[in-house]
Parts: sequence; C-alpha cells; structure tokens
Amino acid sequence: MNLFPPRREVPRPLLSYTEALAWLYGLQRFGIKLGLENIRRLIAELHIDLRGSRVIHVAGTNGKGSVCAMIDSILRAHGYRTGLFTSPHLVTFRERIRVNGEMISQDAVANGLMVLRDLVRDWDAHPTFFEITTALALKHFTDAKVDMLALETGLGGRLDATNAIQSNVSVITPIDFDHEKWLGKTISEIAADKAGIIKPRIPVVSAAQRNEAENVIRVRAAECEASLEFVNDAYQKHPVGLSGEHQKQNAALAVAALRVANIDINDSSIARGLAPVDWPARFQHWNDRIVIDGAHNPAAARVLAKTWRDIFGDQRATLLLAVLSDKDLRGICETLAPISESVLLPKIHSERAASPGDLARTLSTVTPSLPYSVMASINEALAKAQTRPAPVLITGSLHFAGEALAYLRGEPGAFEECAQ
Repeated sequence: MNLFPPRREVPRPLLSYTEALAWLYGLQRFGIKLGLENIRRLIAELHIDLRGSRVIHVAGTNGKGSVCAMIDSILRAHGYRTGLFTSPHLVTFRERIRVNGEMISQDAVANGLMVLRDLVRDWDAHPTFFEITTALALKHFTDAKVDMLALETGLGGRLDATNAIQSNVSVITPIDFDHEKWLGKTISEIAADKAGIIKPRIPVVSAAQRNEAENVIRVRAAECEASLEFVNDAYQKHPVGLSGEHQKQNAALAVAALRVANIDINDSSIARGLAPVDWPARFQHWNDRIVIDGAHNPAAARVLAKTWRDIFGDQRATLLLAVLSDKDLRGICETLAPISESVLLPKIHSERAASPGDLARTLSTVTPSLPYSVMASINEALAKAQTRPAPVLITGSLHFAGEALAYLRGEPGAFEECAQ
C-alpha cells in the first residue's frame, strides 16, 4: 500500500525562478504591515484548506526555527507527511517551504508566485513580502496534502500572517527583547503580541519565561480557556543533533507540543527524529575550527556565549561579526567580547546591515582593549581568520550566517539568487 500520494508534476513556469523572486523581493518596498486582512483574502481566493492537517504553530523570540525543525524531524521519523514553514532563509528562498524535508522546487516557486502576482495586481492594500510568502507556502502544503504542519511565525504573533490558520497547539519559545519597533518596548508588551497565537480552547505549551512574560501568557490562556503547560526541564532521554544545552530545552518543548496535541508518536520516533536533526547556523560546526551561529539579539548572544564556554572552555575566538542596523549593537558586542580574542568586521551584502565602521565604534566603547579590523568582504575576513590559531566564530545575524555558508559551500547566496 502506498502511504503517500504520487508526486505531482510541476509544469514549466512562464515566469523564471529568478524573475519570480525579483518580483517578490520588490514587495519589500511595502515594508512590514502587521494584520490579517490580506492573508485571509489570499487564503479564500487560493482555496487554501488545511483542515485535514494538524498544525503546530510556534511563536517566541529565539529558538522557533529549531523547535519547528525538531517537530518536523520527529514527525517524519514516525512516517507522517510533513510541511515545514520557517523564516528567514539562509542561502536560498526555497529553504522556507519544505514537504517531507524537501525544499519547494524552483518551478513551484515560479508558478506559485506568478499566480499570486496576477491575483493581487490590482489590490488596493497590496500584500507584503511575508504575506505573499506565507500564501505561497500554505497553497503548497494544501496541494501536497500534508498530514502535519510546523508553522513558524514571522514577526510577533497576534497579527502575524501565520495566525490566520487554525492550529492544534500553540507553542511559545523563550521571549526576550527583539523587534521592539513593532512589538513593544517592554517584555510584557512583546509577550502580549506573541501570546496572540493562543486561540480559544487550543492547548498551549510554553518554554520557561521571565516572570513578566509568564504572567501575560497565563492571562491570555485563561481568557481563551486554553490548557497551559510550561516546560522547565531539558530533554535528556535521547541525544539531540544540535549543540548546546538550550537545544535540549528546545527538544523538550517540541516533544511536549506533540504530546499535548495528541499526535501519535513513540519514543523510537522521538529518538530517530532528534538524533539527526539538522538546522544550519545554530552553533553549526562547519569544520574543526569554524562555528557558525545566527545569534542576532542579546538574548541569543548570551546563549551562544554560554555554549561556546561549555564546548571550548577558556579558549577565545577570532570573532567574525556582522549585525543588522536595527538590532542592539551594544548589547550583542558586550555579550560576545568576553569570548573573543580579536574581531573581524566584514562588509556584507544586506542593505539592513550596520556598517563595519558603526560596529567598530561600538566595540571601541564597549571593550577598548579588544583588537578589531574592518574587512572588505566575508572571503577576506575568513582568509585572515584562518591564519590565526584561535577557533573562528561567525555570528551576529542570520543574514550574515547565510552569506558565510554560501561562501563556504561555493554556492550563490541569497543576495545573488535574484541576479543569476
């Protein structure tokens, strides 16, 4: 008996993959607009129907992608047909949308975006980059008839496009400061937005939280008459393929979410799913000297610094650092300086990146004795780093991590994908 439907043949698109992505990236001119009106209209007009799928919806500040990857890996190990939606991508846009671990094809992206482009051409409130990407993903999962869907929020929760989908369990990873421009200046405000994924009488599983965030989550769950479980202990029963004690916390959250949602899994599937789980740029050992981590806010940097000490002890890193300009540059530098013996500041392709000069000025005020050098590119920085005896740590942004991975793999990066 064939458990999975036959693979659909994707027709050759009239729009090339490169052309389709160029149109999609052009939507970034509309910026970030939080709200559910556009995505609900897209869902209706595309006839998106996921009622036959179980949906695990994940919000939080850090760890969302890792938790989703673990959930997806466990479910695939048990034999379910899975969908996985995450953001941002590192090297290729296709990473964001996966069925049974396989990235969406270039032709499926091009065809889907062509349909969406024609559909929204005359809309007064034009959908944003993320709304179109979410619609593309949801349509792909509908057509693929997935059994289970791990759905990561893009920004916040309450008005995030992913919140238009009815879920079977709401999952909240640790909440901390990030995206304050949109979510609020206090932990309570940020938590209120992220707790907006909690729906009436749908169970909630949360990581251990700061008191302010925990209180907000408890109030929201009570208002929704939703059962609530906080996961305080790390998962210890089986090995986890990702490095760091925090990944054992993420594994515990993933397993709890599946069980609370009454999804049929067993210990064997959990073990077979967690051991090989792969999620790049999360304390990723590229080789015996290079570690890549996408830590992009002070909370993630603190976890990174602890993991570094757990693995490397007192040995300090040659730090390759690039941070987006809207992030807490000082907080990140203060956290990473104690594990660094020197810092290389390369210019990266992202238009949102803080200039190496700005980072240099921040470093010089935070830790004047820490030597740093401004570099023209990632390849120049890596070449210099590898002449030094210290292990190399590449971090500060998932965009930077993606650029580094593309360079190390010898592949076109996200920046180049539209220009091929």
